[in-house]
Amino acid sequence: MEKKNNVWENVDWITIGIYLAMMFIGWINIYAAVYNEEHKSIFDMTQVYGKQLMWIGAAVFIAVLMINTDSKFFVTFAFPIYIAITFLLILVPFIGTTINGAKSWIQIGSFSLQPSEFMKMATSLALARYISSYNFKMHSWKSMATLAGILFIPVGLIFLQNDTGSAIVFGVFLLVLYREGLNGIVLFFSFLIVLVFILTMILDPFITILILTVAAFIINYLMKKKWQRTVIAISVFVGVFTFFYLLNYFLQGTVDPLYFLMFAALVTCTVFFIWAMVLKKRSLAILIGIYFGSVLFSVSVDYVFHNIMEEHQRNRINELLGIQSDIHGTGYHVNQSKIAIGSGGLFGKGFLQGTQTKFDFVPEQSTDFIFCTVGEEWGFLGTTTVVCLFLGLLMRIIFLAERNRSRFSRVYGYCVAVILFFHFAVNIGMTIGLAPVIGIPLPFFSYGGSSLWSFTVLLFVFIRLDASRFEQLSF
Repeated sequence: MEKKNNVWENVDWITIGIYLAMMFIGWINIYAAVYNEEHKSIFDMTQVYGKQLMWIGAAVFIAVLMINTDSKFFVTFAFPIYIAITFLLILVPFIGTTINGAKSWIQIGSFSLQPSEFMKMATSLALARYISSYNFKMHSWKSMATLAGILFIPVGLIFLQNDTGSAIVFGVFLLVLYREGLNGIVLFFSFLIVLVFILTMILDPFITILILTVAAFIINYLMKKKWQRTVIAISVFVGVFTFFYLLNYFLQGTVDPLYFLMFAALVTCTVFFIWAMVLKKRSLAILIGIYFGSVLFSVSVDYVFHNIMEEHQRNRINELLGIQSDIHGTGYHVNQSKIAIGSGGLFGKGFLQGTQTKFDFVPEQSTDFIFCTVGEEWGFLGTTTVVCLFLGLLMRIIFLAERNRSRFSRVYGYCVAVILFFHFAVNIGMTIGLAPVIGIPLPFFSYGGSSLWSFTVLLFVFIRLDASRFEQLSF
């Protein structure tokens, strides 16, 4: 049994060392990003870098507090913490403050708190608590419905705040569920959704559905190598489409052929789904469901993109996919960021010598685009160092999660890993044009108290749980 006064002997100092190194490097680069000749002192509390030092000091205090908290506290109060942060999310639309187009902040004096950042930690605790409960069964309808509720409640509330970036982060929890036994078909379906989304953006919906249909026929044949069934399916599909297309032609109608394609898909799916149910062909039924779901998703994406999304959101997606190029408008952030990173070369221009950052060519250079400061002033070696620190931290967290006997600690550890990975991958992807600009910070580097504190709590709760690995967390 672990002695409470030995908790500091059991903490993982390697993880803590990486954490402190990241905060220090982040602070130095925030100083470089917004350097002011009239306020040269890095300890000047009137400047962004001085304030960041205060946030760092508070973060260290929070880290110490987390480690000195009994590990059973996080198990016992996992759901109450989740409910409390959810309540704050509900309050945000009524009492919140709008910053950068998102009403996701609560103003407390001169400090702004973003509850959605802390919701990631609260959701991680709730998932770990529920998955580690005795009556949990991954593939039961009750368990799946509960997991969906735990995830979709915060996602819905964050979407209402127009904070799409923070809402998307919750999708990575699927990786945690997969580690705990979720069927791989769910991950495949998630990948398919992304693929269909990209196809719909690049191609006409008619062409996208046609590609999906051909792919479904090919997969249907490869599943059992029965060409008769495939030929019948193709015949039904082509027959229905041709009938309505010719009917529309002779009646001189103006109906879009896309609707005939959808109706042909519906009829074909209905016929073969009934046939699959009668003969108990589960794999065929799943294929039909995935195919028709993809067809409906493709049509809905086209509608949502053109009728519901804001113009700036459409422009960012089009810019990312290469549909449009506007380096002076929507693509300005990314273009300037790539110039800054590319100009750093191998060794960088030197500390405080970055012209792109010094003359404010890169917007949000101390927050979402802090990585371009690293690239410009420290070059390829600097960016490689940052990437290696993140990869080292992620690998260490996964190692610690796997060595824990407690399922609660393991699940929570994987939640920490996937959240940090998503932020790391997408934030750096944004700065080099490989991911859409969705406004999420680089953990432990970007300026801001809310993000730094939330990531600190997220990480150090796990460090505390790992320090209790020699005792059994029961409930």
